[in-house]
Amino acid sequence: MGNYLLRLRRRLAIQAPPNLLDIYSTSEPHPQNALDIFKGEWVSRLPKPYASLEAGTATLFEDERIKWAETELGGFKDKSILDLGPLEGGHPYMFEQAGAREIVSIEANTRAFLKCLITKEMLGLKRVSYQCGDFMEYFRKNKRRFDIVNASGVLYHQRNPAELLALVSRAADSVIIWTHYYDQKIISGHPSYHSRFSAGDMQEYDGFKYQPYRQEYGVDVHVPQFCGGNAPYSHWMTREDIIRCLNYFGLDDIRISFEHPPHTNGPSFNLAAMRSKESSAS
Repeated sequence: MGNYLLRLRRRLAIQAPPNLLDIYSTSEPHPQNALDIFKGEWVSRLPKPYASLEAGTATLFEDERIKWAETELGGFKDKSILDLGPLEGGHPYMFEQAGAREIVSIEANTRAFLKCLITKEMLGLKRVSYQCGDFMEYFRKNKRRFDIVNASGVLYHQRNPAELLALVSRAADSVIIWTHYYDQKIISGHPSYHSRFSAGDMQEYDGFKYQPYRQEYGVDVHVPQFCGGNAPYSHWMTREDIIRCLNYFGLDDIRISFEHPPHTNGPSFNLAAMRSKESSAS
């Protein structure tokens, strides 16, 4: 039996800590204890009253890009929202605070999923349902429609980003997207990441053709805070192709904000894409 369990553990790549007593907390119950389960891995700073706790620094629980989209889309109150890649739960928190009726949030990174459960408990969220899995597989097997899809920070992690744009456009008439995009002039002149990119073969999804640019994660996949895609590489689209793709799949009212070509990790922009009444009628 002992040899069988050893072989099974190796097969499943399960490694217990050297001493199981090390996983116990011996201090008074406190929110920091939960955050310290992933000590050094947090990206986000928590909102009040937990902002002083030791976590990350990114203001994803108070994201101005989401506040802007809320105004452009006529508010989140009483809306059903599908949230893709919540990371640590910042955007779902904002949607619930803004009165959304239901938030379904899908996270493939299992450690990020567990961090979302921690922040959900800490912040007392009641209308957010976190699901652990690949949202692309969710789309392929689930035809449910929502009022809004939030696809912020996920497009540039896809191997076929046009497929994601098509799927979100079929799932809702309103979509929020923040993403990096490929710009030859900017990226070729950037010393720290230009070597990670190469032009790939032309891709097509459901009749839409575009030029993808392959981006390699490289050693980033070994960094504890890694929050990229589930493959060693992804494909980026140009800014023009992103807009053209959304138009192709029926989201013809596109509003843009937070243009940031010199972003540290590559040019980026934020958009709210909607299906106009004229387009819906046709």
